[in-house]
Amino acid sequence: MTSRNRLLLPRQFRKRYFWRWVLVNPSFGLACLGKVNMTYENDQDLMIRYYRFVANEELACDEAELGPEGFAEKLYSQQKLHEQQLGMLNYMRKFHFDDQSAILEKLHHQMEDANFESEASILSAEQIQEIVRRRVSPLFRPSQLSLTE
Repeated sequence: MTSRNRLLLPRQFRKRYFWRWVLVNPSFGLACLGKVNMTYENDQDLMIRYYRFVANEELACDEAELGPEGFAEKLYSQQKLHEQQLGMLNYMRKFHFDDQSAILEKLHHQMEDANFESEASILSAEQIQEIVRRRVSPLFRPSQLSLTE
């Protein structure tokens, strides 16, 4: 498997691969991570440190698995994705709070539909404008009153 193909593996598969690599049943490992998330979801500081730890471990595994060239390519891709996300968030700030909520809801659905692949975490300016336009001008809905009243 080439380093480019490894970069394209779905995250869920990579997580399962990781658990096998450390000789832990993948279902058990993922269930334990889920329990940590559920148990401590209200402890924001702990969860930030927890996800930072998980991200660092994933990076360490990627670095060992991909080699220097593949790892550099992955870091570059992540940096570009982060820049796109930051640009999208800066653009969203121009809109009203309710519009921002609608945009984030659409983004959440898009990410769920794509199984949380990182490429799904971006909306173009045109997509954002379309979301806001649809929110501002909803479809015509006839009133409940009849014309004779």
